[in-house]
Amino acid sequence: MPLQTIPASYVARAHTALGSAAFLIALSIGLLSHYKKLCKNAVAAYPDEFFPSVSATVGDWYPERNLFQILIAFTSGPRLGLVLLEYIMHSKDWDSQFPVVTLISGILRTISCGGWVYVTSNDDAELHDFCMISYLVLTIPWMVGCTVYAPTRTRRRRIVVASTFFLSLIPLVYFYLQHKVHRVPGAYTRYSFFEWGLITLDLIFDSVTETECADLQLFIGDSSMTIAQPTDVGNETATKSTEPGDRQNGTRTAMDSTPSTVKSHKKPAVAESSSKENKPRFSLRLQIPPSAKPFISFTSSVYLSYIFWSIFTSLIPTLFYFSVWQLGIAGHELALLGTLSPILLSVAPLQSWAKSHAGTTTLHIISLLGLTAFLLDKPTHRLGVVFLASAAAVIKQVSNWAASDVEYQSILTTLGFLLSCLLKQANHSNNPVWPLVNSESGGFNKTGIVLAALAIYEHHSREPAIVSAQPKKAQQNAKPKPSGNTASPRGHWLTGAVPLGSLIFILHSLLSDSSTLIAWNWTGYNDYRPRGPVPHLHGSLTFIAESLGLLLMLACISRNSTDMLAHPLWFAYGCAATTALYMYKNWVGYIGGLNLAIFIMSVIPVVLKRASAAAGSTWDSTGKVYFTAMLVYCLLAAASIWTVAYAFVPGGVYLRERTDIVLVLQMACLSLAFKWPGLKTPSLPERKDTTPPALLSYSRITLACFTISSLLVTVYRTPTGFPQPFKPGPRILNAGIWTLHFGLDNGGRDSQRLVRNVVRDMELDVIGLLETDLHRVVFGNRDLTRVLVEEMGYYVDTGPGPASHTWGCVLLSKFPIINSTHHLLPSPRGELAPAIEAVIDVWGTPVTVVVAHNGQEEDPEDRELQSTELARIMAASYPRPVLFLGYVVTKPHASRPAPYEILIEDGRVFDIDQDDWDRWCEYIFYRGMYRTSYARVSRGPVTDTELQIGQFVVPPYGTTVVDDSEAARYLRSQKEDLPKDHWFTMDYYSDYPTNKEKGGHAYHVFGTPLYYKIPEKPLS
Repeated sequence: MPLQTIPASYVARAHTALGSAAFLIALSIGLLSHYKKLCKNAVAAYPDEFFPSVSATVGDWYPERNLFQILIAFTSGPRLGLVLLEYIMHSKDWDSQFPVVTLISGILRTISCGGWVYVTSNDDAELHDFCMISYLVLTIPWMVGCTVYAPTRTRRRRIVVASTFFLSLIPLVYFYLQHKVHRVPGAYTRYSFFEWGLITLDLIFDSVTETECADLQLFIGDSSMTIAQPTDVGNETATKSTEPGDRQNGTRTAMDSTPSTVKSHKKPAVAESSSKENKPRFSLRLQIPPSAKPFISFTSSVYLSYIFWSIFTSLIPTLFYFSVWQLGIAGHELALLGTLSPILLSVAPLQSWAKSHAGTTTLHIISLLGLTAFLLDKPTHRLGVVFLASAAAVIKQVSNWAASDVEYQSILTTLGFLLSCLLKQANHSNNPVWPLVNSESGGFNKTGIVLAALAIYEHHSREPAIVSAQPKKAQQNAKPKPSGNTASPRGHWLTGAVPLGSLIFILHSLLSDSSTLIAWNWTGYNDYRPRGPVPHLHGSLTFIAESLGLLLMLACISRNSTDMLAHPLWFAYGCAATTALYMYKNWVGYIGGLNLAIFIMSVIPVVLKRASAAAGSTWDSTGKVYFTAMLVYCLLAAASIWTVAYAFVPGGVYLRERTDIVLVLQMACLSLAFKWPGLKTPSLPERKDTTPPALLSYSRITLACFTISSLLVTVYRTPTGFPQPFKPGPRILNAGIWTLHFGLDNGGRDSQRLVRNVVRDMELDVIGLLETDLHRVVFGNRDLTRVLVEEMGYYVDTGPGPASHTWGCVLLSKFPIINSTHHLLPSPRGELAPAIEAVIDVWGTPVTVVVAHNGQEEDPEDRELQSTELARIMAASYPRPVLFLGYVVTKPHASRPAPYEILIEDGRVFDIDQDDWDRWCEYIFYRGMYRTSYARVSRGPVTDTELQIGQFVVPPYGTTVVDDSEAARYLRSQKEDLPKDHWFTMDYYSDYPTNKEKGGHAYHVFGTPLYYKIPEKPLS
């Protein structure tokens, strides 16, 4: 066939025309056919909302939805062609791998576009939103790549459009939150304007490609034809002066010039120019694309770093399960010694093997066993596998840290840590590959294993030296800059080991979950508003602060100036931030925590380089340094546990309630990595090779994607609307008290979803949860309330935080919390006992709710003092209605000094059922309301303690209960004598057909809920 020539600009023009037509036609038909229906949403309708969103326009109604999908299908061809053209134009610089990133992001972006176009919000809202979020995240590398490599004449236009695009995200998110969270009428219309603006800017940005490839030609012909190059490609001087990415002065070759000859041969051939300068820069058919190996290797390394942090942080929660359930030292705590495995590197042959390519691959495979532990049902078996995996993972990781490319390893370590934080934020504070989660408890273990296996395979198949990822020019031109200090880089080996152990502990204990710093400073509500940040809304701020620390690190690495991060003034900044975190509460304390996050993330290369220098090149030093580092980590972890020491912890009394000492110790240990004047602290070792610019670019792009993803997760996870009580009509309040044993079920799995199922079935409006402070390394730094808050909609007060040294307690309420106060109950002998005193707005009637956890049976003095204080709190609110949900540890009707009589008489409250003699731990007391039902639900697989629930009718505002005599309170009844609104679910009767679906939960003790009638003329 004859050779056909097509201007490449037609591809971009077709994409712009078809894409614009798809949206304009859908919008026009929608406005003409379903205007008011398109404007209506869950909050408001026309005229408050007067312009439709993109999702409603293209996905809700026939025929605009169908026409849009057809036109988008036509657009996909030019779209992929446009992506390929951008790649061909950008890949002329053989030393750069970033065009590969742009190509991959462009293809994935096209696929995700198809996801939100063809899977509408009505089909699957979660998948639709996921594809939309993916599209926005992938827009970052796409726009950055196209802008960086754009010619001068179009670069400014791309910068303006891209900047406007990203700035528009700020008001877009603001109005989305106004609509979803605050339910402001009209906010969605304003959101829609910015949404349509993003579509327009997206099309404008891609339309610039038409100008960039105006001189480009596409040739279509028989495969036997060849294209001879033109003999004159323009001025050589102009070509040489052209910068990478700037081609306006250079002349196009091969693809953008008319061929001088076209010949037919049996084998393809290309006629070469007699001049070397005339070698074509572009060839659509014959040029081999640059290898994507460095980018893929970088991505694999980041993911393997994430796997290390996942396995490492899962060890202590896996072993502490036994300590909690046995309330004593169970012996399984010795599994923590698995982190001391670097001592094995003191054996020279083993160290050589661990640092070899085959050795690291083998250690990766052994580490992978830690991900497969979720398949094992018995906690003991899981612990054994995680112990082995952790030992291998730590050996592999310290071998990486001891390598010559310490700065690069610092970047990978930090990005892997951030990925772990991001995935925990997105997965209700659980790492999706931890062995303590599975598919039923929020795990994505199988996906994680497959990706890890692919990453390990890639690692095994790559060239051993990471410098292979560096462009050849960068390798040839790289020259280390003199540090200006000729002091020995080694110093005493403890100055490298001790700071590393402290750094790992700080990362694990304070920064491994985005809500931990928030929990440290939380104090409750005042006048219906939280006094400080809340986890599900402000967790992204923690992630942003950590990202800023990494960004500062990257800036210093790129300038070969990491020494400035070892300056004493920078350490003083970290100490000031730590002091603010500990001394202040609410926003001030949290801001101190954010600054601490910036500081810690930025000094990671300083600490790792100090440790690497201390280890030196001798086999004995390596094992000694990294073993000591992990020993320091273990000691600090144990010290942090002792600050909230239970009675069974040996020596716990010495550090109980002394978090301040732990903070001082961790900062003192970290200080050894800094350069102190007068102490002859050696400078950080000079690096032999500069970190490849391409790798720094990959890191910045990855960091940007992580940060945007964190913000989008916050938007996605934010509960929509305000919490609504289950039964507002009859003014029924269902309340429950449950001791959750630190969020681990009977099998050692996360129990959030099991708790949600029971709470949903029982329709509980107010819940008191006990033993809930999980923001410690022993519990995985988790938030036990996240699933209930995000999926069911509750106001939440998480009670005294980790710095208060308690077991923790939580109040969840469907009713607005007016005010709340946290109490640390008197505990002269045992552990501090927490309590929450909150006033909630129950349909206009203020009701005081007290959630508390008294001390153990072994400390009667503590329990007496604690009960006296709780009684004082309840009596102080008289005659306001009161609801007490607590862990009391007493027999019913026990006289003083036992808690029961103190609470009932001094607190001026009633027992929910004084005839229930079979109680010891949990109790429900009340005042100023009518109790209409009481039930006890067996623990099932969730915990070792039952759930107690009570049902109350709250008097309207301005009225009170008239008759609270015993006779009026104990008008016992059958459920059939009460309206069905008062019935608890039938599914929990043990002989009911559907009870087998409830995981072993059932009404027990009485076999049924107890019901009570309301007396006649109950209110005044």
